[in-house]
Amino acid sequence: MGSVAGDQVLCVLADTLLQKNWMLTTAESCTGGAIAKACTDLAGSSAWFERGFVTYSNEAKQDMLGVPAAILAEYGAVSEAVTAAMATGALLHSRAQVAVSVSGIAGPGGGTITKPVGMVCFGWAAQDGKVRTTTQYFQGDREAVRYQAVQYALQGVLQMLAD
Repeated sequence: MGSVAGDQVLCVLADTLLQKNWMLTTAESCTGGAIAKACTDLAGSSAWFERGFVTYSNEAKQDMLGVPAAILAEYGAVSEAVTAAMATGALLHSRAQVAVSVSGIAGPGGGTITKPVGMVCFGWAAQDGKVRTTTQYFQGDREAVRYQAVQYALQGVLQMLAD
């Protein structure tokens, strides 16, 4: 997927958020703020992008987003349980109406049999209480995994808004 496709998704996302009068917040781990950067690269994004949290450590997930230590201990940072808590926490700690979260293993190291490099968990939450999660397995190097995660995260926000 090239940048043109990514730009189209962002433009549609921006228009949809503006029509709903909603703001977006992000809670990112393995993408390191790349979702927030993609959003704020678009001129006029201050009308629909509220804030971004980069919570790389477990402590940051707990301190900034209120992710319970018990969930981190039971499931690990790379899990749908944690991305659900990250997304809902981002909503609670912002003025946004919709949130996206991501936690994964971008590589090249850090993978295991059960959580291989390229595994990325996503969470989306909306002010109406709707929460969605999913896990994807991306191919490629660290940069490729992170790029695909950003695109997938943004597509997921659009799907949340459409439903």
